[in-house]
Parts: sequence; structure tokens; C-alpha cells
Amino acid sequence: MTTSHGRRATIRDVALAAGVSISTASNALNGQGRTNAETRDRVKHIAEKIGFRPNALARGLLSRRSHSIGMITNDTYGRLTLPMTAGVSEALVDHGVSVFLCATNNDPRLARLHLEALLDKQVDGIIFTATRLDLAPQVDLSRLPIPVVYAFAEGPDTSVSFVPDDHQGARLAVEHLLSLGHRRILHITGPEDFAAVRRRAAAYRACLGGEGEVMFGPWGEDWGHEAVHRILKRPEPRPDAIFCGSDETARGVIDALRDHGLTVPSDMAVVGFDNWHVVAAQTRPALTTIDMGLKELGRRAGLAMLDLTQGKPVESGINYIACELVVRASCGTDLAGQSLMSS
Repeated sequence: MTTSHGRRATIRDVALAAGVSISTASNALNGQGRTNAETRDRVKHIAEKIGFRPNALARGLLSRRSHSIGMITNDTYGRLTLPMTAGVSEALVDHGVSVFLCATNNDPRLARLHLEALLDKQVDGIIFTATRLDLAPQVDLSRLPIPVVYAFAEGPDTSVSFVPDDHQGARLAVEHLLSLGHRRILHITGPEDFAAVRRRAAAYRACLGGEGEVMFGPWGEDWGHEAVHRILKRPEPRPDAIFCGSDETARGVIDALRDHGLTVPSDMAVVGFDNWHVVAAQTRPALTTIDMGLKELGRRAGLAMLDLTQGKPVESGINYIACELVVRASCGTDLAGQSLMSS
């Protein structure tokens, strides 16, 4: 907003309207000095009334902060990063901190260029995210002079990381199927070299007393189709439920079962993992799945970054974010549309 003379309001205008010195007005707005509460409230009210906005550059020079952070990701399509970014922004926006999102497309050269650009902008910190938990950054972040937080990625032991609790999420899926009376539960999932895949498979087997069959394969609907074709060629008994490692794989499974004249959930129940809404909600029947809490994960990463940039202590290590079971129609329960969480 501008003043009655058509120019932008300045700290001098605030001080004049409040009847205080420029330094007092500045201290009141920045929460510094020994300004009494009455004066501080009056200055803030007048600043809001005349539309004064502190100059970000000047504020940064005073505080030695740019009030911005960078997010570096290899997630070109944003399926994982966008909900996390929403959570990061939610945590930071009320503190006047902006977020620069940089996609590397798994290109080390592009990652270096983005990092150099962010450092040139003097960002206060960097959040690194990836499409898999065990993917290392394409550029060295270990020696930066600013804080680094890892989200949906596991950083060094001395860093702060936030990841979904894959063990707990897989338990939710299998325990839900068990609670519905299913006992012959098959797990169709992604490549075994993914840490998340191994953790979910371990939790699945633990729920079944150390037993159960895991079919590893490439991510995607095609693998869901292929896996179903394989199991239906076998002698019976067939599985009565399938826990899938991703929603895309689950949709492939459901389509393949339909192609073979089988009905979900009457003949087999199906649970996915991700709660990728564009897939899970549009699958027919709509897919019961595990939500990884990506927005909450991003919010927690943003709050940790805020504390670090303000010099507050943050405990290093991996923070596991609880998953939720989102119940739709693919298991035949009457709880469709509800979200359930357990420890």
C-alpha cells in the first residue's frame, strides 16, 4: 500500500504517525530493544493501518538472514515433492520465509548449478528431498555453511531427516486385511533394492508370523498385471487378498483381476500404498491404501529448518512420520472414506 502522496509507506511514516523515533519504531516492529508493550502495540497497529511492509533486503542485512530457503529434489513430476512443499510452506509462511524449489532430474551438473544459485541468493538453509529414501543427493551437501534438512530422504547420522514410517504403514495394511478375515495375503511390491520396499516387506512378513510371499518387480501398473497373470497360472489355493507396494501397482492388479473375470473385493481384496489421490480415488473400485503423510512430513521438516536458522537446537537423526490407512471400497469394508492410524 502507498501513502496519500502515492509512494510506498516507510519506517519514517510509521514513526511520525506513532509519535516516536525511527529507531523506536524499528525496534517495536522487530521485537528488539526495550520498547514497552503499549508503544510496541501502537506502532504495529499504525504500521498495519498505513500498509507498511519492511524491506526484505534491509531486514535481511540487519538480521543476516535472507528469509528464504531452497528445496532441492530429483522429483521432476512433483508427485512426492509437491505435497511436501505445501507442508514446508505452511510451516514457514507465517514467519515470512519463502521457498525456492529446484528440480535436478537426477543430473549432477544441474544439481550443482541449482546449489550455486541458491547459495548466491544467500538462502538460510536447504531441504533435500528425493523419490526414494536411500537416494543420495547429486551434489555434496555435507559441508555447507547453512543448515540442511532431509525430507523423504535419509541424510548422514549427524543430520536431521524426516521419512514415512514404512514399517508402521505396512502393518496398518496387513492388519486391516487380517481384521477382515483374510489369511492368504500376497505382497506384490517394487524393486528389492529400495529401502522402503524391504521395510514394508519385513513388516508384512512379521504380521503373518514370518511367512507370506513377496513378489518383487518394477514399479507401475504393468507389473501389477504381470504378477496377477503369474499367480493365476498356479494351482489353487489362490490368495484371498493382495497388499501392493504402490497405488499404481494396485490399479494394475485390479485391472488384471477384472480381465480374468475376478471381482474386487468379492474374490480378492486389494490394498495399495501411497494414497496418490489421482490413482487411488479413480480406481474401480476405489482403492483402500496407505497415506504416507507427506504434507505433515514437509511441515515437520519446515519447522526443523526454522529452528535451525534461528539457532535453536534440533536433535539429529531420523524422524519417522506415522502413516494412515485410507479406507475405500477395494476391501469391501463399510468404513469407506475414513482414515485410520495406529502405532
